[in-house]
Amino acid sequence: MIEIRDVHKSFGQLEVVKGVSMSVAKGEVVSVIGGSGSGKSTLLMCINGLEPIQKGNIHVDGIDVHARGTDLNKLRRRIGIVFQQWNAFPHLSVIENVMLAPRKVLGLKRSEAEAIAEQRLKHVGLGEKLKVYPSQLSGGQQQRMAIARALAMSPDYMLFDEVTSALDPQLVGEVLETMRMLSSEGMTMIVVTHEIAFAREVSNRVAFFHSGRIREIGPPEQVIGSPQQAETITFLQSVL
Repeated sequence: MIEIRDVHKSFGQLEVVKGVSMSVAKGEVVSVIGGSGSGKSTLLMCINGLEPIQKGNIHVDGIDVHARGTDLNKLRRRIGIVFQQWNAFPHLSVIENVMLAPRKVLGLKRSEAEAIAEQRLKHVGLGEKLKVYPSQLSGGQQQRMAIARALAMSPDYMLFDEVTSALDPQLVGEVLETMRMLSSEGMTMIVVTHEIAFAREVSNRVAFFHSGRIREIGPPEQVIGSPQQAETITFLQSVL
């Protein structure tokens, strides 16, 4: 379980996360929606320990992410994160990009890492692209490669930070389909997204962020289908 309790995060004088509390159970998919600058992506960075917090605590399976003695490198093996930009190494082939972390972080032999990378790439529909370079992939394929790269570490949790926002509209569907597949397989996921239809379809719960706070959280049929807060209603009217 991921437990977030009264988390505050500031950049200088600007507080962007203001006392957020939520929990994500094993196997659950929670979609996080809201306007730009509402603190959604920053919260993901805090969960993964990529950003420090000023107050509160975040526990992943009982481990305090921001405690002084926590081994963040070890913890991040269990928390995959996929960003808006895929950040591939252009001089490495697709399979070499995916097998890099298992080799360097987990210390696997090349043959072991290659087998894992091939399996993960086939799993996301890139089995025919193993030897090509990232520049030869479409944007959607590059993002699916980034998902395969995160999955190669066999994480318990996956964090997605608006992974379709930089894609052309016709490429969005293939990435969302990969995420649907992971959801159906029981992967625990926190998904920051502007794809409201996807959030409605896949999520167990939806959290609406506004000005650094969770203004509404609950099943998608409640938050998206029958929102109670004025800010939620205004946001959904602007995007639907």
